[in-house]
Amino acid sequence: MSSPTSTPIAFRTAIVPAAGLGTRFLPTTKAVPKELLPVVDTPGIELVATEAAEAGAERLIIVTSPDKGSVADYFKPQPDLEQTLKERGKDALLEKVRRAPGLLSAETAIQEQALGLGHAVGCAEPSLTDADDAVAVLLPDDLVLPTGVLQRMAEVRARRGGSVLCAFDVPREQISAYGVFDVTDTDDDDVKQVRGMVEKPAPEQAPSTFAAAGRYLLDRAIFDALRRIEPGAGGELQLTDAVALLISEGHPVHVVVHRGGRHDLGNPGGFLKAAVDFALKDPEYGPDLRAWLVERIAENDEMS
Repeated sequence: MSSPTSTPIAFRTAIVPAAGLGTRFLPTTKAVPKELLPVVDTPGIELVATEAAEAGAERLIIVTSPDKGSVADYFKPQPDLEQTLKERGKDALLEKVRRAPGLLSAETAIQEQALGLGHAVGCAEPSLTDADDAVAVLLPDDLVLPTGVLQRMAEVRARRGGSVLCAFDVPREQISAYGVFDVTDTDDDDVKQVRGMVEKPAPEQAPSTFAAAGRYLLDRAIFDALRRIEPGAGGELQLTDAVALLISEGHPVHVVVHRGGRHDLGNPGGFLKAAVDFALKDPEYGPDLRAWLVERIAENDEMS
């Protein structure tokens, strides 16, 4: 177990599980990985990688299936394209093309079978170095806004040690859609110590209203725990089971309650909301889109 450190930069490596089939986006995902679908003009995987880099990550390990190499290829330079854009004076586009390769060093770890989030995280272990006392895990379907929660999580690990997860405070009537933390208070209203976790409880049985989000800052001990837990339904290894094992053995686990928003890119409805949200904030597309939406909504109201 790692002891608290004096620096808030608690990790250098971020793991992004991206081996899923993207079934809710079929037939598009027959040819294009879900992680490369653009939120306006930027793929979700780049938004997540940018968040990791801003929090101090230097390496990105993309856990992917053998046939999804294009996700990692997105982070490789493309000299021919860059030269063409440069020659044509397309400086703004050139900057966009260079943005992802300049964020951090990206590599892949192959998950041959989809055997759960815990299994996916475990597939990244051979790529780690002795310097990786902790790793960040970012689920690419979750956009946590505004960015910055990973830095806050790093500060909590520096102070309290162990592993730190992200949570949202959701209305109790909606809690059954989430994994829910059983927590005790600390001296910080937005930091809770975790005693356990319940998956998708009935609202009246939920131990709290703090629900798991797709951000984890995990002590290196998580990999030993992953090797010791038993597979659950479908032979899957659940990351939450490994965290629960660590808690039972005295490993400190806390959550940071994030008071911002989130978008779920894992389904078309959530993806559309994210695209509209980001487009409205875009100086090029926002004003026209806002005017069109107002007009379109008014038309729908008249027809209803």
